[in-house]
Formats: sequence, C-alpha cells, structure tokens
Amino acid sequence: MVWKPHVTVAAIIEQDQRFLLVEEETPTGIAFNQPAGHLEPSESLIDAVKREVNEETAWQFTPEYLTSIQLWRKNPDSPSFMRVCFVGQCYDHNPEQALDEGIIRTHWLTYNEIVDHKSQLRSPLVLTTIDQYLAGERHPLALLKTFLDLE
Repeated sequence: MVWKPHVTVAAIIEQDQRFLLVEEETPTGIAFNQPAGHLEPSESLIDAVKREVNEETAWQFTPEYLTSIQLWRKNPDSPSFMRVCFVGQCYDHNPEQALDEGIIRTHWLTYNEIVDHKSQLRSPLVLTTIDQYLAGERHPLALLKTFLDLE
C-alpha cells in the first residue's frame, strides 16, 4: 500500500479584527473551520485556495502570503493531511451565491469568539494557524512553484 497525505489548502482572512470562518456539517457534527478544502487535479495551490474560499464563502480571495505548511494527523488510524495555509484579503462578495455542499453559513468572529468555540473547531490547526498569523509568521508566495504537465 502506498501512503500519501491528502493535500489541502486553507485561508486566514481578517477584517476589522474578525476572522472569516465557515460553519459546516462534518461526519462528527457541526464544526467551525477556515475556508478550506482539497487540491484538485491540474490545479495550483494558489488556484485551489481561491476556488475554495469562493465556493465556501461567496467571496473572491487574493492570497498575499503563507503562514505555514502543516502535516497533521489526528491519530495513528486517521488519514494524514498536508495543509497549506494562506493569508489574504477578500473582495467582491456575492450574497446570492449558493455555498458549497455542507457549508451552513459563514461567520466573522473575533479571536476570543473562536477560542470560545474551541471544542467545535474542525481541527486544532484552525486556532494554531491564527496564532501563527497573529505572531507575524509570514512567508512569500514565491516559495510555491507549480510544474504541471512538464515533460
């Protein structure tokens, strides 16, 4: 059997000291998460995060930098995830757009409100990446290189 982690992207979006989170249905119940999702075939990581933010929040997103790249596994029997976390800004909201399947609604929450929902966070990485962002961890997007369909 070949082991491989699931590649996912996530976005930290802050406006007026509030962070954009999604409330979503998960196999274990309702959870709060950053806009996030899986990398699709023939897609760059930057294109993936733009698409996921739009599908889950109806906002257009411009990534500005990375805050971290994380390898996470809940326990030895769980799948592993390679999560690339971006930070950026939203613009051009379409409130009429249907949100992705499983997304209940979006929320702009303060840091303290997120901490209050700690038991409902999709993973510990939600708060970890916000803490990294608030600590000033910033890495240039130029670290990411996409080489698809090269011979």
